[in-house]
Amino acid sequence: MRIAATVQNTVNGHRVIVSTAGMAQELPVGARANARGSGVNGGEFLMLALATCYCNDIFREADRLGIPVDSVEVEAQGDFDAIGVAGRDITYRARIDSKASAEEVEELLRQTDAVAEVQKTVRVGAEVSRVPWDRART
Repeated sequence: MRIAATVQNTVNGHRVIVSTAGMAQELPVGARANARGSGVNGGEFLMLALATCYCNDIFREADRLGIPVDSVEVEAQGDFDAIGVAGRDITYRARIDSKASAEEVEELLRQTDAVAEVQKTVRVGAEVSRVPWDRART
């Protein structure tokens, strides 16, 4: 399944479009005050990706394990110390409201951590390559 994101920024506007398996949607993200770039930075979006992935996967895994979940809150954070330096000390935590026992909830958190795709991608350090704009899309 191909997942993609596009940012279009001009002096006249800013658009953020994401898609999964060809199903696109626009996200309401404004431009910076000077209109040059996104009002949300890449580090913030990376933390959002980690939090979103884990939240969604908690519900998926809860259904698989038969654990009732009423609500989920996930917070992700990391340190980005300088231009050109990779982020460090990336952590995330989750709070689940459930009628299940504390042990069942902890098992859900553990199993979800083991399968969360964005977390796995960051942990293994997936290759990222810049390609020419005219390269055919697949």
